[in-house]
Amino acid sequence: MAKGKILMVEDDASLAFVIKDNLCLHKYEVVHCDNGQDALAAFSKEPFDLCLLDVMLPKMDGFALAENIRSNNNKVPILFLTAKAMQEDRLEGFKRGGDDYITKPFSMEELVFRIEVFLRRTGKQDIVLQEYQIGEYTFNYEDLSLSYNSEKKHLTQKEAHILKFLCNNKNRVVKREEILIEVWGEDDYFLGRSLDVFISKLRKYLSKDERVYIFNRHGVGFEFIIEDH
Repeated sequence: MAKGKILMVEDDASLAFVIKDNLCLHKYEVVHCDNGQDALAAFSKEPFDLCLLDVMLPKMDGFALAENIRSNNNKVPILFLTAKAMQEDRLEGFKRGGDDYITKPFSMEELVFRIEVFLRRTGKQDIVLQEYQIGEYTFNYEDLSLSYNSEKKHLTQKEAHILKFLCNNKNRVVKREEILIEVWGEDDYFLGRSLDVFISKLRKYLSKDERVYIFNRHGVGFEFIIEDH
């Protein structure tokens, strides 16, 4: 039985063969597409547990593909496979809905580890229901949802993971490196800039309740405040 179904979009035939072969050895089912348009068509026809997207793709690049996937599904983890390591490219990928980056060249051990981490978090490996009350909002970590009255916002895996960490550490200052190590597994300058993008998104999502806010403690980190009635 497959451990998960993965959509891999890579136009380098040799690299795609190596990745698919290794993932199949680790008991994953892999559907490979070599351009963005075919990948989007495949995604619309069948469910996937995770997407591996190259950035530089023919017909539709990885950023546009991720945005299209996110418009239909906010839960599936999206990992970018790219030779681009520029900070701007990383931020653009996160803005378009990506959850993580892995920069070429990479080891297969690292790729498999990243995939296993995401599939554990998305419920492929027994996530316990966790629900948080955030002022007037209800945050359900299991289904990646943030509800306000009758409105429901679906979060990406990274957004949900960061919000969960903030909820578990509310009303205290948490250092940036604490969040980075918890969510990404490392304290890195470029990841810190990516964290700022996610924090800005979360502030926007929580803006309807004035008793809920995320303070930026300059040079230290963030403080997630939930005021009582």
